[in-house]
Amino acid sequence: MIAAELLSTTTLTIGWLIYLPALVWAACRSPWLELFSDIRRQHLLFGTVLTLFVLWLVRRDFEVGVSFHFIGMTAVTLLLDWPLAVLGGFAAQLGLLAIGRQDLAAIGVNGVLLVLVPVLVTELCALWVERKQSQNLFVYIFCSGFFPAALAALLCVLLGLWVLWLDGRFPMPFWLEDFIGYLWLVMFPEAFINGTLITALVVFKPEWLETFNRDRYLQAPWKDDD
Repeated sequence: MIAAELLSTTTLTIGWLIYLPALVWAACRSPWLELFSDIRRQHLLFGTVLTLFVLWLVRRDFEVGVSFHFIGMTAVTLLLDWPLAVLGGFAAQLGLLAIGRQDLAAIGVNGVLLVLVPVLVTELCALWVERKQSQNLFVYIFCSGFFPAALAALLCVLLGLWVLWLDGRFPMPFWLEDFIGYLWLVMFPEAFINGTLITALVVFKPEWLETFNRDRYLQAPWKDDD
């Protein structure tokens, strides 16, 4: 997460210009009728937003104005599907704003980095898995859970550093060229948290996963009576 004082007015404006249309599009594509008529989905949405809010509170704030925390949006996207995942991430941001842990001006940029990028990566990976029509349960777990989470964390860090470098307000440390070795320390925990959660849901509550095809992955093995 990046503080507003580290970003130029142009970058903050571009962030909002990208984030706001995505929020509107997500709101238009969200299944509101199903959500209002299904109490289970409502509880799942509210619980997911609360969990995401708490996860983003567990973070390391640095004096320079940047914060490090886990993202968790891969699991949220697989749970809610991308429209509600985008809106759920925005709701968690509003919660952080309400308690003073988020800058209003920087919600757009942080929303693009922490919400849109992970949701997009997860959705593309989920579509690829669905297109392959694989019946192997581990393909869904690893290619929709573990891998997208690691890739999303990598892209968020690199894009965040690129934005800070582009604005020139953040003094890049002299050891930045050695930073590539530390990326694994960011990617692996993110992949482990999201992948483990998705694995547990597949085993115990597969009906909670909107992107999980139970008919294909959990079908009974075919037997030849002859």
